[in-house]
Amino acid sequence: MDNFDSQRRKLLALGGAAVGIALLPGRALASLSTSRPRILTLNNLNTGETLKTEFFNGSHYDKDELARLNHFFRDYRANKVKSIDPHLFDQLYRLQAMLDTRKPVQLISGYRSLATNNKLRSHSKGVAKHSYHTLGQAMDFHIEGISLSNVRKAALNMRAGGVGYYPSSNFVHIDTGPIRHW
Repeated sequence: MDNFDSQRRKLLALGGAAVGIALLPGRALASLSTSRPRILTLNNLNTGETLKTEFFNGSHYDKDELARLNHFFRDYRANKVKSIDPHLFDQLYRLQAMLDTRKPVQLISGYRSLATNNKLRSHSKGVAKHSYHTLGQAMDFHIEGISLSNVRKAALNMRAGGVGYYPSSNFVHIDTGPIRHW
């Protein structure tokens, strides 16, 4: 009887795993692999800059491309650059795979210095005092041609950090902090 219960548990566990894998879109599942390059195309709506970058070559992060991304995500108000958490770029890459799009990501806000964050906070109650933007771990964006609600749903399904939804301002916030949403 114990052998039967053990076999049954294994079968149920395997079945659950198979169902979970089947629910993931094919491209999103493939994007979880570390053996393929990760490419992002972005527009910075505040500076007018565009960037296409292969930040991960299939085996490791490219330091030069990460430096380009850090500059792209800079606090343009204070012209300050900070190292951005590479996992934020991984999240963005996975998100695009889940949404099955290669359309450019429209960056609204990346890194913010404490001075910039405090200034924005004085004008808006929606800016957090201890924002992940000031740590280089957050971004506000939308994706060209993809509904904001679909971007939000996909970000929530990743369960990879914080997700904020701001439909009246036309952006979604993601960060590499603890899993939460608002």
